[in-house]
Amino acid sequence: MTDDRRLLYRGGMLVAVAVLASALAAPELPARMATHWNAAGDVDGTMPTWLGLSLTPAVAALTVGFFHVLPRLDPRNDYDDFRDAYDALALATVGFVVYAHGFVLVVNLGVDVAPMQALAPALGGVYVVAGVVTARTDQNWFVGARTPWTLEDEGVWADTNRLVGRVLVAGGPVAAAGVLVPSYALALAVAPAVLAAAATVGYSYWRYRHA
Repeated sequence: MTDDRRLLYRGGMLVAVAVLASALAAPELPARMATHWNAAGDVDGTMPTWLGLSLTPAVAALTVGFFHVLPRLDPRNDYDDFRDAYDALALATVGFVVYAHGFVLVVNLGVDVAPMQALAPALGGVYVVAGVVTARTDQNWFVGARTPWTLEDEGVWADTNRLVGRVLVAGGPVAAAGVLVPSYALALAVAPAVLAAAATVGYSYWRYRHA
């Protein structure tokens, strides 16, 4: 099985899980379902149940398709050396979408759980996978720490992506800790992304100037 087909197959299985979950939950759901929560954890958005049940599986399917075509759009086309890591990132992203869909279904079935507390472990896992992938990427236009300085110099790319990868891997447990401290879950979830963004821009510029 080729890399492209392997990603489509595994991603399709995750999409099928979301579809199955929707089908099983549908008879027990109200006519409208909660689909959005504010920072305090209160519902501030609903939609017709038929739309809520179908929208997220559709988003998951589109995400699989997005990751499938992305390497074909990159003029550098240097994905072969880190294809396994790339696929892991794709599946982790789709898996997070499916996990979030499961959370929405569970809440609408009557289980009382704080949104960020429930999503924290999955988000932490995505950070860890993204960190591993970032540290392993070759220069490309779509995946990793991409700035004008990393795209111009391979050494700057390698050093910056290793650093940002470490920040994201370390940030995984930080984000996941939100399950233990719900009142700080949002801050813990956002902090790794902010630090990674700062490291991407700040370090790559510094490294380029001192290359």
